[in-house]
Amino acid sequence: KSELSDAKINPETVTGHALRWVPAPPRSIPVAVYGIADETGAFKPSEGGQTLSRALTQAPTPLLIKALHDAGNRQWFNVIERENLTNLIKERQIIQEMRQRYLGETTVNKDALPALKFAGILIEGAITGYDTNMRTGGSGARYLGVGAFTQYREDSVSVYLRAVSVKTGEVLLSITSEQRVASVALQGDIFRFVAFQKLLEAEAGLTYNQPRHLAVRQALEKAVYGLIVEGAEIGLWQFEDAAAGEAAISHYRENYAPLSFASNDSGLPAEFYDSHRRLQER
Repeated sequence: KSELSDAKINPETVTGHALRWVPAPPRSIPVAVYGIADETGAFKPSEGGQTLSRALTQAPTPLLIKALHDAGNRQWFNVIERENLTNLIKERQIIQEMRQRYLGETTVNKDALPALKFAGILIEGAITGYDTNMRTGGSGARYLGVGAFTQYREDSVSVYLRAVSVKTGEVLLSITSEQRVASVALQGDIFRFVAFQKLLEAEAGLTYNQPRHLAVRQALEKAVYGLIVEGAEIGLWQFEDAAAGEAAISHYRENYAPLSFASNDSGLPAEFYDSHRRLQER
């Protein structure tokens, strides 16, 4: 039985696994997601000419909602439906009309149809970049008509997220993440005479293309992870277990933070480094 034919439910990724094990908060945070758009404008590459198919998924919002649910094993965020709010309101109107018609209710029964929940924070963002051929290369060798070759290519997907206060409209936190998309091709061939006027020619190859849909999902999971940790750092929210939270922040800073001013390892001018270090220490 082929493994490729088996359907998988909630396939796990490395970024998703890390997001699931983020330390829990004291209480869940209600958030609303209205939609995440593909703003790259990139079309799917094709060797046969122009195609109208988009290079990236046009429905990234469900991936973001899944990432928000996975954060801390469903302990960080209460996600409130907003993308298809019209459908939700219509269904509630049908319930109200049916209860009025068959039960004779003249007012809304708050026990049967309670008010919708509201969110204190909006999670917004977009897929902001899709760059192809960020890195290409290959290698090969041939000896006495027997050869093997390999080629690889890397693309890049960039995602932007921000947390917005519903009360004030202030952008509380914003973050970007990048995920590489790898494509690898392996090929081997034989081209040689095995006897007088008898030529042997054979080829075999294998190509692996990482799904772009998976790259978008991983980029969103990284962005949600960054929102949680950086939000805890600036005091927007906190971890229930302070020690576990400090460990999570340290791990994030060591593996994901783009630049740290703990030491001047990046070769920055001394004046620039000293001024920014003093700002961080305030």
